[in-house]
Amino acid sequence: MDGLNYTRVTHFTFLGLTSNHSLELTLFVVFGFMYLLILVGNVLIMVTVASDRCLHTPMYFFLGNLSFIDICHSSVTAPKMISDFLSLRKTISFNGCMAQLFFLHLCACAEIFLLTIMAYDRYIAICHPLQYMSLMSLKVCTWLVGALWVGATVHSVVQTVLTVQLPYCGPNILDTFFCDVPPVIKLACTDTYFTGVLIVSNSGMISLVCFLALLVSYIIILVSLRGRTAEGRRKALSTCAAHLLVVALFLGPCIFIYTRPATSFSADKVVAVFYTVVTPMLNPVIYTLRNAEVKNSMKKLRDRKIFFMGT
Repeated sequence: MDGLNYTRVTHFTFLGLTSNHSLELTLFVVFGFMYLLILVGNVLIMVTVASDRCLHTPMYFFLGNLSFIDICHSSVTAPKMISDFLSLRKTISFNGCMAQLFFLHLCACAEIFLLTIMAYDRYIAICHPLQYMSLMSLKVCTWLVGALWVGATVHSVVQTVLTVQLPYCGPNILDTFFCDVPPVIKLACTDTYFTGVLIVSNSGMISLVCFLALLVSYIIILVSLRGRTAEGRRKALSTCAAHLLVVALFLGPCIFIYTRPATSFSADKVVAVFYTVVTPMLNPVIYTLRNAEVKNSMKKLRDRKIFFMGT
């Protein structure tokens, strides 16, 4: 395309999840309700962790941050997707598309790094309990959260720059419901093989390496639990099981999408819905239903509010 004139694409059009208008109305209600649950559930966890001093520990500090990231992550794509169910033409400006792509990768990468840090936290708590308070002090936790946002920003900038510098002269139809790197670069008016390799190396390797690090840490934890009492094993496994379930629900789809070449599969849309909407909705349920401390703190918060209302 060097040296040739071309008309730059000014907007992209989504094909969305379906072309059936009746089904779109149903999906509008379903996903609208799911997004509301995401906001309510994750805000409730954040408020509970912040208001109860018993939960001012590294594990719950990270849990509160996970809820914040889940709200941000789902808000990048869900509101646009929900509003598009009521639109005949599902369009987004070029700049809006690049912004959505940037914040999508920022939040997704931040969540991957945070899940890895949470696994490290559990490893220290179970395998090195006497050193836990020194190794996972508030200062250390704050630095870790700051570092994950810096790392996520670098990753997202790389992804966005690799995408935005390509020439786009048409077509502008995206067979999806949000802007992501793989479907967008397929529309570029140039060979994107090298760019695709860089993107797979970046996103795919982050997902895969973090998943392997998580797997190794939990194998070590399981081995260390052999000498514990039955009650100690039960409590440790309960916490770890909730975290492992969240990891599987989030990292599984990420690995499926970002560790292969830019080819489309029929399951891509379903997988994308899963890690952008379903997982952020399920995370509060997973952590509250399996965690007695969080449930007790929520009951205390509820009773306190009822008391205030009656005074």
